[in-house]
Amino acid sequence: MTATSGLGTPQLASPDLLRSVFRRHAAGVAVITARGEAGPVGFTATSVTSVSAEPPMLSFGIGVGASSWPAIAAADHVGVHILGEHQQDLAATFARSGADRFGPPTAWGEGPEGVPVLDDVLAWTVCRVVGRVPAGDHCIVLAEVVLGDSGGPGRPLVYHQGRFNGLRD
Repeated sequence: MTATSGLGTPQLASPDLLRSVFRRHAAGVAVITARGEAGPVGFTATSVTSVSAEPPMLSFGIGVGASSWPAIAAADHVGVHILGEHQQDLAATFARSGADRFGPPTAWGEGPEGVPVLDDVLAWTVCRVVGRVPAGDHCIVLAEVVLGDSGGPGRPLVYHQGRFNGLRD
């Protein structure tokens, strides 16, 4: 008996295989924002990770072909917003190419360092970008938390099997 008995036939590495594997990985949903030359930019991310407690740092990935990439590549500061299960529509808006992400009904204001801060999220931070690491067709952004608020009520929004979901007990 092997460690993989009962599993399907292994596939060679490919973008489709990676996408298929990570559809099975439930991940928290965040929106990353920044001030761009032509106005605010933002995108939905499931790649946010805590990196360090001292100093407080996090990371996220962004495709270098994404419409938000030029602003993120130039930004000194970014906003990281943890979404609640009541924000599936907001997550979908920031994930959709060509959407008016900051138009109604998105509620937001200009925060510290000019970073767009979304209203009614579970938690948010404003972070100083300290590094950008090329990684294939993406870039990993390292950012030091400057300030934030973790006091939003509710339960987290998660992404699993290609859909936004709430947690179940």
